[in-house]
Amino acid sequence: MSIEEKGTISIHTENIFPIIKKFLYSDNEIFLRELVSNAVDAVQKIKRLAALGQYNGELGDLLVEVALDEENKTITISDNGLGMTAEEIKKYINQVAFSGASEFVEKFKDAKDANEIIGKFGLGFYSAFMVSDLVEIQTLSYQDGAEAARWVCDGSTEFEITPGNRSSRGTTIILHVNAESEEFLSKNKLEEILDKYGKFLPVPIKFGTKTEQVPDGEDEEGKPKTTAVEVDNIINTTNPIWTKAPADLSDEDYLSFYKQLYPFSEDPLFWIHLNVDYPFNLTGVLYFPKVKNDFDMQRNKIKLFSRQVFITDEVKDIVPEFLMLLHGVIDSPDIPLNVSRSFLQADSNVKKINSYITKKVADKLQELFNKDRKSYEEKWGDIGLFVKYGLVSEDKFYDKAKDFVLLTNTKKENFTLEEYKDKVKDFQTDKNGQVVYLYATDPAKQDSFIQSANKKNYDVLLMNSPIDNHFINHMESKLEKTQLKRVDSAVADKLIEKDEAIESVLTEEQSKKVTEIFEKAITKAGMHVEVVGLNPEELPVTVTMDEFMRRMKDMAQMGGGMGFYGNMPDNYKVAINGNHKLIGKILASSNEEEQGTLAKQAVDLALLAQGMLTGAELTAFVSRSVDLI
Repeated sequence: MSIEEKGTISIHTENIFPIIKKFLYSDNEIFLRELVSNAVDAVQKIKRLAALGQYNGELGDLLVEVALDEENKTITISDNGLGMTAEEIKKYINQVAFSGASEFVEKFKDAKDANEIIGKFGLGFYSAFMVSDLVEIQTLSYQDGAEAARWVCDGSTEFEITPGNRSSRGTTIILHVNAESEEFLSKNKLEEILDKYGKFLPVPIKFGTKTEQVPDGEDEEGKPKTTAVEVDNIINTTNPIWTKAPADLSDEDYLSFYKQLYPFSEDPLFWIHLNVDYPFNLTGVLYFPKVKNDFDMQRNKIKLFSRQVFITDEVKDIVPEFLMLLHGVIDSPDIPLNVSRSFLQADSNVKKINSYITKKVADKLQELFNKDRKSYEEKWGDIGLFVKYGLVSEDKFYDKAKDFVLLTNTKKENFTLEEYKDKVKDFQTDKNGQVVYLYATDPAKQDSFIQSANKKNYDVLLMNSPIDNHFINHMESKLEKTQLKRVDSAVADKLIEKDEAIESVLTEEQSKKVTEIFEKAITKAGMHVEVVGLNPEELPVTVTMDEFMRRMKDMAQMGGGMGFYGNMPDNYKVAINGNHKLIGKILASSNEEEQGTLAKQAVDLALLAQGMLTGAELTAFVSRSVDLI
């Protein structure tokens, strides 16, 4: 029977390919992913039929070959899979999976990316026309008695089917690359695309050739001789670790795979092997990297695959936001190859995957904490960022993580939430029954305040990670009768309001005089003087900012929607310790200039302690200090 037919592809339009080309131009490299994936599918199907006893021929070495002919400007993708009959070509190639151009044009207007349009309209094969003037198919079906068929189309809606020249089972697709796409007629470019999308395809992908030196007897002097021999250049790993059972893998396997994915990274802290087949299919390995408090450098390192074909590293709808800092791979056949953002946001399986990953991470962290707390604490510097981020952003995660989140104090001791409450409740409960947690964000800068707090048997937490601003607010909303205050938000005696108070030794008139002297000595705006009775051992002057106001301003700077507070001028409280002997000395002086100099010096010392003395004011302070000495 002779195969010969000409016809029109049934898409009911003059020519839809220019529309496809124009729309998909920015993503044109995915043509190779689509065609290689189709070839891999064809190979896997013949393998499956053989396993089921529905194909009894020789399978041979199953593989997909990609070949480049720069001179003739062609790229060829060939497989030894199922192959097609002429009737199947008509069914799968000619009848593009949509009813008409009007529907296509109407829908593609709102598409966000090329993947969305390919996925919606079954255009995988037609992505070939993004880079080609002419596409040719040579194919021979695995079915007994099948005849080879050839299909040719020049990018118009005209096609031609004639007898083919393929003598073995499978399909060859030849792309005659157009002038605008000659960038793809480069070995390096094709290798780059194949490495990106096909690095872990389940069928060997051969691209180009390479030479190896093999033993070839001895030379005249009896020394071993080698000869250069061309060998297949298989560019992919067909069985990556996420396709294997965890029991069959060693730590070295996981670390080696991590290096393959991220060649210049430090070893990860630990990893989680994902494997679930109900109610959705999902495999993968997620690694906890060493974060180093740098959010942006770490993001978008999780690669999403569908049946070992790389799709994207934009996984924020699949992976919870707080776990975007993880590295690794996720593979789910339930996510289509041509996935679109709108699909990810709406699909119920994606939501289930998101919840599953959250649970797996929480379970792994709990297991590590229970199994070896010391090791867990050693890793906390890196783990803490994930855990705190998760606590703040996911209520479901908070419910689990509240048992293994750690609070670290300035002495580098670690406590669970429950442990810390027990530690501080006796000393740090105020007169209203609120337990007050004190914290420092910069221990070196806030050292004098930390020491003052420690003298009162107060403990000070360390809160210096990028997420701690949000974490502090979240803890206050979750923990009953608990308040957090930065250690420099008030003088030590006022940080935790108690019923007992130290009285000032100054009379009302002396306090008024001291206030006047200090107000005159202060040149910075937004400074409000208050004379208070404190321990005589405390500093004579302390500059602080109210906890609420400072926190709101910090949130505004981080873009937390607190613009009103961000625009407000800074307001500081200048607490004068009426019980300090320096204040007595100032009052005892009859020299107004001396009073002003001493007051100015005491204020500048307080500003220096807060890192607020700079420029000309710092220079003047140094000169004045020399004079006083």
